[in-house]
Amino acid sequence: MPATHNVRIIRGLPAVADQPVALTIGNFDGVHRGHQAMLTRLIEAAEDLCLPPAVLTFDPHPREFFAPDGAPARLSTLRGKLELFSAYGVARTYIARFDAALAALTPDAFVDDVLVRRLATRWVLVGDDFRFGRARAGDLATLRRHARRFSVEAMGTVDVDGERASSTAVREALARGELAHAAALLGRPYAISGRVAHGTKLGRTLGFPTANLCSENELLPPHGVYATTARIGGIVYPSVTNVGTRPTVDTSGRTVIETHVFDFDRDLYGQAVRISFVQRLRDERAFASLDELRAQIEADSQRARVLFNRLSL
Repeated sequence: MPATHNVRIIRGLPAVADQPVALTIGNFDGVHRGHQAMLTRLIEAAEDLCLPPAVLTFDPHPREFFAPDGAPARLSTLRGKLELFSAYGVARTYIARFDAALAALTPDAFVDDVLVRRLATRWVLVGDDFRFGRARAGDLATLRRHARRFSVEAMGTVDVDGERASSTAVREALARGELAHAAALLGRPYAISGRVAHGTKLGRTLGFPTANLCSENELLPPHGVYATTARIGGIVYPSVTNVGTRPTVDTSGRTVIETHVFDFDRDLYGQAVRISFVQRLRDERAFASLDELRAQIEADSQRARVLFNRLSL
């Protein structure tokens, strides 16, 4: 992956563009390998055309606007997407608020008002299944018919082991607990981000202090115990993470995310942490006593340490 660059973040669409751009458009949820191929192609074309490479993305996700109660959990936070855009060399990102006004634009109006007047698009890359405008009436053919001031390129399907790389495919793999398959589609282990909140401090009394993560509405893998890495302040530490309801000590049924970071004794409260899921170790289950729970946590930690030693983490 290219080195990180500074990205200019523009929240909302400008009234008038300040300079022409090479553009790609999408939600980029998860920034999977299909998205990565688009970003790579964007950078190549922008260099050839001597234009800044730009991304137009939307917040909230259109599905969250149209069906807030039925939209799937996100695979990445907005911040996580911006970090990956930066790593690929994107010069600027336009974050358009997806609201009733934007949803009501006809395909013609989207091209004329957004792509031409507000963004001064000279070259645009979209997926071959791209839809846009009111009621998703516009498609690739529509875009090409109305592209008088810019050229259009379509990105074909990116297959991973015979399967189309897509956000849906990643979600389905995670729902089945297939971390390796999800990682293959993403090009990296699946990860969630959040800030550390105060918990019950039970882990500390058991000799395994944990960071209790408040996730930012990202999709969680199935309940269980995982070998993970924790990125804290730019440094990656090996760890184990429990995703579940803690049935041994809690009857509320509330899902929590608890991470024990190996050989780490600093205060993490309020800090941002990114947890990457490397391998599933076991299902979550209830134990007859805290002593049994302590022994199992020790066994989980040992198994994870062996794994990380083998992976040289």
